[in-house]
Amino acid sequence: MILALSLLLPLLIGAALGFAGGVFGIGGGIIAIPVMTGLFGMDQKLAQGTALVMMVPNLSIALWRYCQRQPLPKLRTALLVLCAVSATTITAHYASSLASSELRRYFGAFLLWLAIHSLWSLRKGRSRWSVTLPERLIPLVGLIGGACQGLISIGGGIITPPILVSLFRQTQAMAQGFAIALVMPSSIVALLTFANAGWVDWRMGILFALGGALTISHGVRLAHRLPERRLRVAFALMLLATALWMLGHG
Repeated sequence: MILALSLLLPLLIGAALGFAGGVFGIGGGIIAIPVMTGLFGMDQKLAQGTALVMMVPNLSIALWRYCQRQPLPKLRTALLVLCAVSATTITAHYASSLASSELRRYFGAFLLWLAIHSLWSLRKGRSRWSVTLPERLIPLVGLIGGACQGLISIGGGIITPPILVSLFRQTQAMAQGFAIALVMPSSIVALLTFANAGWVDWRMGILFALGGALTISHGVRLAHRLPERRLRVAFALMLLATALWMLGHG
């Protein structure tokens, strides 16, 4: 009975995380890390490495589903990914040597700032001083997203949509599609780095991944049905809740 529960619980949690990951275009990792640290008592770095095991297959499914509904420009996406992987390769090595408490503070503070910024931009609307950058510069966002991805494992997926929405005037759904494309290869690089350092619980990660694979397509479907503003508000509130969790348990 205990063995069955130890297998069923991660599968159910993985299913919930997979659905949320499909809605927000993040593969579930942003929510998986506080769940692993808070519910299962994992070390911060071990939780980040284990979350990557779930994210890689979930992101692959999500990217396929997003592209089915809203194809991404191939050349621009390829350049975005190249910039992201290059930045992730460098910062992931740095992150694996940080103390877990320090990494948790980085993670929580980063999310808190991003959540407040996203909610404030919705409140004030588009001002006359707002900047709109040309779409040809979108690949450069990969440098920022990739650096965050290597540092906190899931940073690329959450910082990319707000940048693309606010500075490049992309829709939230399109921005989340770009974010998935950026995060998927970067997650593979980060996973290999964390695994090499011994910071991965493969059993837990695989169970989370199996659960998430069953539900992530449903989350993507919901994301494309939600009104633009409602999806942006939901994304920002998800960031805020996760930030407060991480800082409160730091």
